[in-house]
Amino acid sequence: MTTMDASPSIDKRHRTIAFLGNPNVGKTTLFNRVAGIRAKTANFPGTTQEARVAHIIRDDTESVLIDLPGIYSLNLDLSESRVCAQCLDGTAAPKGEEAHKPDALLVVLDATNLMRNLTIMAESIDRRLPTVVAVNMIDAARRRGLGIDADRLAEMLGCEVVVCSARTGEGIEDVMTALRNARIPDRSAPTEQDAIERWSQDIYLNACAPLDTLDDDHITDRLDRAFTHPILGVCSFALVMTGLFYVIFKLAAIPMDLIDVWFGTLGGWVGTLLPDGAIKDLIVDGVIAGVGGTVIFLPQICLLFFLLALLEGTGYLARAAFVIDRLLRPFGLSGHAFVPLLSSHACAIPGIMATRAIPDRRDRFAAILIAPFMSCTARIPVYVLLIGILFPDRPSMQAIAFTGCYVLGAAGGLLTSLIARRTILRGKSRPMALELPSYRIPDLKSALLLTLDRGMVFLKKAGTLIVAISIVLWWLDAYPQQDTPPQEVASVIDAADADTTPHKSFLQQIGATVQPVFAPLGYNDELTVGVLASFAAREVFVSTMAVQVAGSDDVEDETVLESIETATRDDGSPLFNAQTAWSLLVFYVFASLCLPTTVVTAKEANGWRWAFLQLGWMSFVAYTGALIAYTIVATVGG
Repeated sequence: MTTMDASPSIDKRHRTIAFLGNPNVGKTTLFNRVAGIRAKTANFPGTTQEARVAHIIRDDTESVLIDLPGIYSLNLDLSESRVCAQCLDGTAAPKGEEAHKPDALLVVLDATNLMRNLTIMAESIDRRLPTVVAVNMIDAARRRGLGIDADRLAEMLGCEVVVCSARTGEGIEDVMTALRNARIPDRSAPTEQDAIERWSQDIYLNACAPLDTLDDDHITDRLDRAFTHPILGVCSFALVMTGLFYVIFKLAAIPMDLIDVWFGTLGGWVGTLLPDGAIKDLIVDGVIAGVGGTVIFLPQICLLFFLLALLEGTGYLARAAFVIDRLLRPFGLSGHAFVPLLSSHACAIPGIMATRAIPDRRDRFAAILIAPFMSCTARIPVYVLLIGILFPDRPSMQAIAFTGCYVLGAAGGLLTSLIARRTILRGKSRPMALELPSYRIPDLKSALLLTLDRGMVFLKKAGTLIVAISIVLWWLDAYPQQDTPPQEVASVIDAADADTTPHKSFLQQIGATVQPVFAPLGYNDELTVGVLASFAAREVFVSTMAVQVAGSDDVEDETVLESIETATRDDGSPLFNAQTAWSLLVFYVFASLCLPTTVVTAKEANGWRWAFLQLGWMSFVAYTGALIAYTIVATVGG
């Protein structure tokens, strides 16, 4: 290294500090330790790359902290590397922040794997920014018998070095003190890769304990052999994820029921305060019901992200992605996509949001497009109704049909990915370069902060538009209202010889108009209205049919469900005959009947064209599949 003139320390009342480091070095945990709940997530303009941003005040100095994406090098031709380089050059900043060079740079290194981290350290020194090095995970390094000589490392790098543990809080105040006095490194780094590697090795051997002092971690090796095994790895992953979703389904049901009851109570209470009329209907049935229909997804989303954060914190998810990668490659996906797709079985919304962890743009968009094919919990009420009609009192067949729905949806998604990667997303996939991080105890605070952040992102991004469109759907279903006074309505109904036309809402009128399109699938006006109403949310189909058939949306009432199952058409034939029930079942397996998912797709893919493409393609597949199912059952019978 070459000695340079030292620069004066940074002393500003307003400054920007960028956090930079490789993936899995605990950078975000360190950021969260400093920023706490004051942090928010922001994208870089024109990209899907995220940064955590926090404004903090310490010692009368306001600092903007930016947690940049984890990268292996600033010079790679990857979007996350480009935004990091541009941020350090002063040409890019997360949305809401002013673009200029950071006043200080915190480079976070992993004390247990220091030599690999020193490559990005060399690139950071070359940027000539006031720099501090935080050697994180020092507690894990000590457990392995590895010591870090911070003074020797600082002498070799030419900038201040602090050892710390973001998980335990050790050295955090020292990091902040060092940042207040950050200076440009007084040494320059080599530029050739082979020189960087020899540099890195020299520093490691001089500033760290010799390699032969490390204890062999036989347990880690055994776990890795099991978790990355082609068979044992898949089995262990299935077992872990089964447990994860069992916990989600069991625990999320409690707050979801409470939210449902609370919004129902709130709507009833507000209804007693307002006079009858359009304003009352708008607030109670439109606004409160729309907000409740959005917030009810929050427990599942938060619990899912919390549990995934804990799993990622242990180092396990990297092993799982390594194993699943070989299974998804033939369909144009990588192992990075598996957790988002699996998450979509709870709800496609967090699954789509989780695709942000997929580094390759084509892989990410393919995963976004197919996430709604995974059968989510919102489909379960529809599956239960239709499978119960098809196989009454036959639990074994019901179980097989239920499993078949999940398999059919996943198969449709994988086939869609295969088609997309050979057409609109054509291109060579990026090889999955994946580091297997050390096993460690997850940081509970960071998992909670991530959960809070993701929950707020969902409410801010999806909630407002979802509520607005829910109000529109409510209006279509509620209007036009019948102007005939109640006593006149009664006299008209009682008059047997009166030639009356049933009152129809705009949604019912639209259903009657659109019904010929669904006629080949066996759907009459009532079923068409049910399908159209469920564009707001799939589970709405059951309650919509209950209102039309039984005059009540209480789908928990067995008499109401019986009324749906035994409903007849105008000609006296069953509303849900075998061919129609099979047609509907296949339709709901494939159809993207979920407004919140469409909104989130538009947000995550940076454009409504992807959302409309997803909606159009899934509708086409659903219609075609339903038509095939109807034709086959009508031909063979039963």
